[in-house]
Amino acid sequence: MTKALIIVDVQNDFVEGGSLAVNGGLSVAKRLVEHLVLDAHQEEYDLIVTTQDWHKANCSNGGHIAIPPNEPDFVDSWPAHCISGTSGADFAPPLAQVIDSGELRVDAKFLKGHGMPAYSGFEGLEVTTGETLADFLRKVSKPSELVVDVVGIATDYCVKETAYDAVRNDFTTRVLTDFVAGINATSVESFYKEAKLITFASR
Repeated sequence: MTKALIIVDVQNDFVEGGSLAVNGGLSVAKRLVEHLVLDAHQEEYDLIVTTQDWHKANCSNGGHIAIPPNEPDFVDSWPAHCISGTSGADFAPPLAQVIDSGELRVDAKFLKGHGMPAYSGFEGLEVTTGETLADFLRKVSKPSELVVDVVGIATDYCVKETAYDAVRNDFTTRVLTDFVAGINATSVESFYKEAKLITFASR
């Protein structure tokens, strides 16, 4: 079996101090570095890919970002976050350092939400080739022979939708619960209870 890891949206605006901070986001970044780099578990994966929110500036991005005087409802519209080319869209430390230094191998990076709402990493395009995440993974392995692990932020939004799309693409899918952070405890619990064909594992 081929194993792939999808690291979802571990970005500055989604960790403590960011414009759309998720409690525990920075801890996710630290634990990923410890697990993948310091403890060398990245060697277990044939592929490691990242996703990033990458929204347009001064634009509602299809209603996804509330432009003043409009207020975000925190369901379908949100404060400005992860604007392309800003520090808020960058990977959060210490994840950024190990990616930049090459200590963490990243085989492909996918950007999503440029001018439109996008929660799933499968809605993004690879930064150099422009291919979708599904096409990238299918190029490497048959769906029946691929196991996808999903980690990152936020459990009840982008992690959830990425995991659902992995299932829709017929990949065996796991969410590693030691390496996620969610916005709302109730919606996280609902995801864990109601998700079909997704395995939830600690690591």
